[in-house]
Amino acid sequence: MGNCQAIDAAALVIQHPCGKIERLYWPVAASEVMRMNPGHYVSLIIPLPVSGEENQDQKTVRFTRVKLLRPSDTLTLGHAYRLITSHEVMKVLREKKYAKVKAQQLESVEKLQKAPENQSSGCESGRKSDMEKNFQAMKKERHRSRTASVNSAAMRSKAWRPSLQSISEAAS
Repeated sequence: MGNCQAIDAAALVIQHPCGKIERLYWPVAASEVMRMNPGHYVSLIIPLPVSGEENQDQKTVRFTRVKLLRPSDTLTLGHAYRLITSHEVMKVLREKKYAKVKAQQLESVEKLQKAPENQSSGCESGRKSDMEKNFQAMKKERHRSRTASVNSAAMRSKAWRPSLQSISEAAS
């Protein structure tokens, strides 16, 4: 008699971290959802195609990616969205940054290791020392940038002094 699937396609679903499911039947701006849920970001859930073996349990939804939406984006009907805490977002960003830095370090070490093997034995010692100097300089620069940010924060806290101006009392 009724067509339930048509109603579901005409709604957008917002899943809260606590498990609460919210259905809206009109498009809404992501900024409005973020305003109603402070400390959370809105993300689009991109579903994975489920194979026949995994399709046994119909309640489980698998997804590969979660795409964070900008506050200017609009949540559209027929899609599923999830609220993610800002703490989770920052944790993921730190992990991605760490993985990227680690990959760059491994790449530079591999380049340094491959360079002496590819060079001839006549000028190997001169170029090896140049490579080592470059590697040491990169390490010092990374260390310097870390200590500089800590030192600048310490300098700022020591440099700030409250300035209180005297307020004259008015005679009544």
